[in-house]
Amino acid sequence: MSLRPDLAIIADSVAAGTRVLDVGCGDGSLMAALRDRSGVDARGLEIDAGNVAAAVSRGLSVIQGDADSDLAEYPDASFDYAILSQTLQTTRRPDVALDHLLRIGKRAFVSFPNFAHWRVRASLLSRGRMPVTRLLPEQWFDTPNIHHVTIDDFRAFVAGRGITVEGAWFLAGDQRAKSAMANLFAEHAVFLLRR
Repeated sequence: MSLRPDLAIIADSVAAGTRVLDVGCGDGSLMAALRDRSGVDARGLEIDAGNVAAAVSRGLSVIQGDADSDLAEYPDASFDYAILSQTLQTTRRPDVALDHLLRIGKRAFVSFPNFAHWRVRASLLSRGRMPVTRLLPEQWFDTPNIHHVTIDDFRAFVAGRGITVEGAWFLAGDQRAKSAMANLFAEHAVFLLRR
């Protein structure tokens, strides 16, 4: 099974034999790949009961929980990596979630859809309505995305908090995009962070 492009970037960047917490792990696709390819000790936290059941049926260690309330229960520096993929924009307090990620893990991967992509901008400009795209498929009233973040917003956010960006990858469609003008041309971003 092939991974979603942002998850493939993360899987290729996680060191073998490390401990990983995947927050919002979905059905455990990334965790399974990390376990099978790299001998990673992967644990997961997922809000959706169906996804938890699917991950557990793959032999993965996943518990049902909410990133907004349950990350506080994890001890400091208990993982080498904490991962939050396509989940940051769905949390009530992204700043608190990110603080917990960087407290729990020595490093954190964060990926999110870029709300400043040119198609999103064009849709707002031409139609005057919230856009529906491949990466943002829900209508405004049923989207889980409650914090619309752009690449430039995120860069300013981490810089203002003294967080170091160790790596950044950008995707246009399913292909990697250049970092130049990523805020306009990338649909998705992946950042590797540390304190």
